[in-house]
Amino acid sequence: MPTPEGLLNSLGSFATIGLIAIIFAESGLLLGFFLPGDSLLFTAGLFAAKGDLNLAWILLGCFLAAVAGDQVGYLFGKRVGPSLFGRPDSKVFKQKYVAQADAFFQRHGAKTIVLARFVPIIRTFAPILAGVGRMRYRQFVIYNVVGGFVWSFGVILLGYWLGNVPWVKDNIEIVLIGIVLISVIPALIEILRHRNEEAAPPPSTPSAS
Repeated sequence: MPTPEGLLNSLGSFATIGLIAIIFAESGLLLGFFLPGDSLLFTAGLFAAKGDLNLAWILLGCFLAAVAGDQVGYLFGKRVGPSLFGRPDSKVFKQKYVAQADAFFQRHGAKTIVLARFVPIIRTFAPILAGVGRMRYRQFVIYNVVGGFVWSFGVILLGYWLGNVPWVKDNIEIVLIGIVLISVIPALIEILRHRNEEAAPPPSTPSAS
């Protein structure tokens, strides 16, 4: 898979459109869970700091794409319903991803729609589970808009701000490698937590005296 920098460079004059399409796919399509959303947003901010991308356009476009993607995910979950939990594994769908997102939902409730934005894989499946029955639609829309705004604006503006720091400008490759590594940490934590929960013995029930 190309680096975020290489991906945006390869898109040339279509970089903004490609960026928006990728953010939409990662947020709302099952095939998007492997896309580098966090690092791509950060890199877009760096590019905007250099003048290669229009900051206002990528902020607005990525925000709308993130919100629209989650809306599609919610409607998909509402359509497939509980049968999602019995769906067989395929190249782009794994039951373990659903289980991880479901466990995340059970821990964080409605806040999942905001928090999951920063956790790869979970952010793709969280809106789908919300549609299955975890959240009312009005509540979902509110959390979706808040989460989409905080994620897209926050990560892009962080990249834009750091892109104006001289050391970052001179060491952009090192910074991008660091961002990629940092962006996968939340997903690794969730995977390890889920494995530990599966490995833990069920709580024993006291015998009746």
